[in-house]
Amino acid sequence: MSRIEDHAVIGDGRSAALVDHLGSIDWLCWPRFDSDTCFAALLGEPRHGHWRIAPAGPIRGLSRRYRPGTATLETTFQTDGGVAVLTDLMPWHGANRSVIRRVSCTQGEVCLRFELLARFDYGRAKPWCRRIGDRWQLLMGPIALWLDGTPDPCNAPATDTVVGSVTLRAGEQRDFVLQCVSSIEQAPNRIDVQAAIDGTDAFWRQWRDRHALHGPYQEQALRSLITLKLLTDRDTGGVVAAPTSSLPEKLGGQRNWDYRYGWLRDASFTLLAFAASGFTDEAAGWRDWLMRCIAGHPEQLQIMYAVDGQRRMNEWTCDWLPGHEGATPVRFGNRAAKQLQVDVFGEVLNALYQSRCQGLPPDSAIWDLECRMVDHLAQVWRQPGHGMWEVRCEPRIFTQSRVMAWVGVDRALKSAETFDLPAPVQAWRELADTIREDVLANGFDAERGSFTQTYGRPALDASLLLLPIYGFLPANDERVASTVEAIERELAEDGLLLRYRSRDTSDGVDGEEAAFLACNFWLAHVKVLQGRKQEARQLMQRLIGCGNDLGLLSEEYDVHARRMCGNFPQALSHVALINAVVAFGE
Repeated sequence: MSRIEDHAVIGDGRSAALVDHLGSIDWLCWPRFDSDTCFAALLGEPRHGHWRIAPAGPIRGLSRRYRPGTATLETTFQTDGGVAVLTDLMPWHGANRSVIRRVSCTQGEVCLRFELLARFDYGRAKPWCRRIGDRWQLLMGPIALWLDGTPDPCNAPATDTVVGSVTLRAGEQRDFVLQCVSSIEQAPNRIDVQAAIDGTDAFWRQWRDRHALHGPYQEQALRSLITLKLLTDRDTGGVVAAPTSSLPEKLGGQRNWDYRYGWLRDASFTLLAFAASGFTDEAAGWRDWLMRCIAGHPEQLQIMYAVDGQRRMNEWTCDWLPGHEGATPVRFGNRAAKQLQVDVFGEVLNALYQSRCQGLPPDSAIWDLECRMVDHLAQVWRQPGHGMWEVRCEPRIFTQSRVMAWVGVDRALKSAETFDLPAPVQAWRELADTIREDVLANGFDAERGSFTQTYGRPALDASLLLLPIYGFLPANDERVASTVEAIERELAEDGLLLRYRSRDTSDGVDGEEAAFLACNFWLAHVKVLQGRKQEARQLMQRLIGCGNDLGLLSEEYDVHARRMCGNFPQALSHVALINAVVAFGE
């Protein structure tokens, strides 16, 4: 089985596929990020769905890359007989969802094995596989997959798998295209493969050239921006936290969640990452998605939504998938959507304030909603909740959540004062002061000299690194400095931070987890703010090394096994990298 870090991501702004280093597409949900899978080998075995094109014999050498400035993947195989290059992409333009796979022989002669095994209903339902002319149709309920470009010989045995081989000599190439359409539609038009490749590469290079980054780590930030764009729904502007579900936060563990949704928690971070890098269209799209999701009554605000704004994402356990490297349970849907997290109000209000500061087109209607959010925040900020990490235990008073309540009121105040918007400024100022005094009185443990995860308990939490990033206190404030020191001392594993110690938190899920990459980028960001740039550079180099050979980051990293953990690629990790790079350049 391929590991998490063995995979690359390709996408078209509506879904994304994971391709391993041996030429197998092991994960794809179609037609949307949160749809049923047609390839689910990533959470089980090849029999749960995959599409592999790779040399039939021994592979003597292997390398891969993204074409510069694009999301087009090239994998080069060296065999005893020659060299073959596999090009994978999902075209950015076009009405239908599709995957293009082109295999070219650049030297000698290469025989490649072709195996397309689609499985629906999350890895267990076989499609009706039939030949129609020179095309294959794989039919299952509402979905039909159409394959153009068949291998030789080609057949679909009783396992309903399209198998065969392709032999190429130097200078020859073969194209394979898989399209996803509704099963009630006619066969889709064939795709002009060369035009699709050229058009997609041109799109990515033109998009990349809009960047406004400067300073160190520019190339790493640009790869992260391309990855973030791949995770952005091009129709709605929403950004999924990851295209995958149930990849374990600890190898073999139970912390396996579905991340194929958009989190309001990430709102201001994501908007800033796009806007500060020069991608204001994407920032505006994310802002507009956010506005549509939160439209309505503030008391009904959720912490996450589907990319189309849907509110329901009922969680269930998939008993027939054995999990990535045996990590169970495998979950789809996410019941954390119904949790109370007071911090989400601060994240939304900060995102909307930042959108004004970045010069995004105003929307007069949103200010009325913001005012109602502040009024609601005044009523609920004292309530305990589940915190930004969505712990599955009894509600608590999380220090970071209270800080974000202050952020929400503070940013609404700044919007009113900076942009001359009507508001009860004095009442809001008093509310902000009350919340801030509450945090300083109850969230800081004077005896241990640090802020704590929750009121009345000594446990630490790496989310406290956000206090100076959000401006609650200056980065060089003595209380911040001592908190950062305590976090580095008590939450580090081989130099990388955990979010928190599960044994100290009793968060309702058994087992520890790996180092959380976003928290470590926050630490680098804070070190920059503290003037400790050399330390920040050393940490950035370490964190960049936690990515795979293509610059992709997962949610977490196991420092002992030196393995990626968690859903992949993880938007929050890439967003935190981008914002740390922006901080270096300021």
